[in-house]
Amino acid sequence: MEIVQSTYLALAAMAILFRLGPYSGLWAFMFVAPFGAAAAFNLPAVGGVTIGQLEFLICALVLTVFLMPGGPNRFFGTLRPGQPGFWLMLVIIYGLISSFFFPRVFAGQTEIFSLSRAANTKGIIAIPLQPSSGNISQPALLTLAALCFVALAALFRSRPDEGAVLRAMVTVTLVHFVLGWIDVATSTFGVEFLLEPIRTANYDIMLNNYMAGIRRMIGGMPEASSYGAFSLGLFGFWLHYWITGPRSIVNTIMFLIATSAVLRSTSSGAYIAVVLLFAVYSIGWAVLAGRGKVSRRAAGLIFSGVIGVWVCAVGIIAGYQLVEPVTAFFDNTLLNKLDSASGIERMGWNTQALQNFSDTWFLGAGLGSVRASNWFVSCLGSIGIIGTAFYLAFLGSLACAPADSGNHARDAMVQSLKIGALALIIAALMTASTPNLGTFFYVIAGLCAGLSRSTVAKSVNQYNFASRSREVYHAA
Repeated sequence: MEIVQSTYLALAAMAILFRLGPYSGLWAFMFVAPFGAAAAFNLPAVGGVTIGQLEFLICALVLTVFLMPGGPNRFFGTLRPGQPGFWLMLVIIYGLISSFFFPRVFAGQTEIFSLSRAANTKGIIAIPLQPSSGNISQPALLTLAALCFVALAALFRSRPDEGAVLRAMVTVTLVHFVLGWIDVATSTFGVEFLLEPIRTANYDIMLNNYMAGIRRMIGGMPEASSYGAFSLGLFGFWLHYWITGPRSIVNTIMFLIATSAVLRSTSSGAYIAVVLLFAVYSIGWAVLAGRGKVSRRAAGLIFSGVIGVWVCAVGIIAGYQLVEPVTAFFDNTLLNKLDSASGIERMGWNTQALQNFSDTWFLGAGLGSVRASNWFVSCLGSIGIIGTAFYLAFLGSLACAPADSGNHARDAMVQSLKIGALALIIAALMTASTPNLGTFFYVIAGLCAGLSRSTVAKSVNQYNFASRSREVYHAA
């Protein structure tokens, strides 16, 4: 185990989490989420695998659940058949089996773009399928993320606290935004070394990249695409909470901050994903409007948003036609992206992943074997049709989680967490190289599932209480 400078940040956050508990201390857990390039520690003996800040704190979070009265029962109760945790458990089981057996069963029968650092000493190259360190690290990281989901779902099912979730989301948004501008400022003044203590992960850190003359913002992340994807998740959450949640100046400020982070990221994947998110989000509101379930305030905000998007679109089109810097920016970020070397390389990864899916009889080459540039394609190539079906069932059950407790703030929080998760899924469809949707996705998904299940549990308890009351009355 290699101790690095950012290890002390993880230890400090863990101490706060233990001191305050998982509810009051949730903000400390979320504080470290934007530090995607900071390692809690590295593992040189396992191919230089990095254990990130969130991954390290998950261990502390799971421990707090098991130490609570009735904690183990709550934890395993989240895995009951039909619940999101049950389907996620099947994904993990199939992923572990695939990572251990499939690279050996199908060894040499197909070529892969390996995730193994040993194979990538000269860059990403195609090699015959074989067991690699990726078959250890990727299942381990996905298992940790799943444990995070189950722990948070168990915690917030037994004690729903939307206030703690809101404080945590405010914290992570502010930290992510501030880190982004500190990154730009340190680059502008030539003092990038100031951020070296939080850039300790064994990743390629894409520093000082420019697009159309604009410094690409990476903040605490290793590259602009991951910064943009993280920003998109926050944007999706605050967009819905600003429209449907309680009126607050804080909500408005957070929405503006998240929006500016997405726009400033200069990530083509994030730009495409935000357009797709708006399309899906608009369709959802149109369906609700058809059922007469849209409030006046929501309808007014949505109408204003549509007008604003239309005005921005007209301005962008005019700028693209008339202003040379604007033309260069959109050519580099969007219009010519597929023709670039990076775009051609990523399309090659996806093509090969689909070939892996076919060559392995649709079972997959094993979790951690395949590199792609699309979450769905990566799932097919890695865990095949069975594992992908389990994954889709998990996402579907999460999307169907109820949000009708009658508590306006809680229901708005559940729906906003769903939109944030949806935004991260859309971003993953643009750029994700593995089936892992990212630890932050499982954080907000776990919070969503926990708050949602708390409403069901309350309804069941009220029903049981009413039934017992009637029985006592009739007996009397």
